[in-house]
Amino acid sequence: MIRILALMMFPVAAFAQVEQGPPNADFTPAFPQQVRAPALPATNVSVSVFADDLENPWGIAPLGNGQFLVTERPGRLRLINADGTVSTPLPGLSDIADEGQGGLLDIAASPRFAQDRMIFWTYAKPVRGGLVTAAARGVLNADGQISDVADIFVQDNPARNGRHFGSRIIPMADGTVWITTGDRGAGDGGTLVQDVETTHGKVVRVNADGSAPSDNPFVGRAGNDLVWSLGHRNMQGAAIGPGGLWTIEHGPRGGDELNQPQAGRNYGWPVVSYGINYRGSDVGDGLARATGFEEPVYYWDPVIAPGGMMFYDGPYADWQGDLLIASLNPGALVRLKLEGGRVVGEERLLTDIGRVRDVEVLDDGSVLILTDSGRGQVLRITPG
Repeated sequence: MIRILALMMFPVAAFAQVEQGPPNADFTPAFPQQVRAPALPATNVSVSVFADDLENPWGIAPLGNGQFLVTERPGRLRLINADGTVSTPLPGLSDIADEGQGGLLDIAASPRFAQDRMIFWTYAKPVRGGLVTAAARGVLNADGQISDVADIFVQDNPARNGRHFGSRIIPMADGTVWITTGDRGAGDGGTLVQDVETTHGKVVRVNADGSAPSDNPFVGRAGNDLVWSLGHRNMQGAAIGPGGLWTIEHGPRGGDELNQPQAGRNYGWPVVSYGINYRGSDVGDGLARATGFEEPVYYWDPVIAPGGMMFYDGPYADWQGDLLIASLNPGALVRLKLEGGRVVGEERLLTDIGRVRDVEVLDDGSVLILTDSGRGQVLRITPG
């Protein structure tokens, strides 16, 4: 049963910045409003509980008919029905490593799910030598069993730590699949992120069978045929919006980035960053930008620790085309308004709700968000 919680958010003065505390670094942005865009007038929203008693939910995917798949990081996949009831764990997933930030991560349904019943997910995979980010596909049968499971991507160079797996997955109508990865905690001394022969800190693009699309930028050249872009730290958000793919990644202390990755381009980590290391030292040579590296569309300092994100295409006019982002720290739903590919305003909603892991926009204009805790919830947010 859906339970109404509250009406939240009240108007604030336009053009002031969002309250967020002092920056960690003293870098000058490359262009106006690349950081700390003006605060948008606040939105009145209603909040209700759609489903609860989930353990660290990570990703959500609509299936149609009011049903959703939700992952729990410890390794369980559950079906949520239209009335908010939650199924027992669905059987058939491959072996998943629940370690640190790893586990069962993102979930997505095929664009033709009604016909092919195909689902895609990302996870931390145990392999010889440690753990890697992996992506798989399978068929969700009517009885809830997952069959025909096969990996379509397995990261190279395993690491023994449990950090920075990424990852989001987006299957496209043309049969390709976007996958985002992290640097696996290599830090500013790591070289794998800048090496096109690896898949650490990369946007990866594969066909649904795991093969490399022929138009990937490094096909037939020195490098990894699956790599689309490089130089990313830990991308935990991805969405299709104006111009194609957009991603969002965790920086160190400061320097969370919103990017629109282009084929073959380098986004700088760990050579340049708008943040600093956690211990207070410089990242690399202490530069925010350098020749050969792409500028982020937007960055945050201090961080929002981004999770999933999605562009709003519902009927609420004030949000039309805006980007909704999950924030883990300090915790919120972050809204960005974009014009001409640049951020022109920011709003923080639900700032007292704790860690928000993922976002899903529904056809009726409401928004589902996942709260990341041992007793996580799926909340329905209705603007206006």
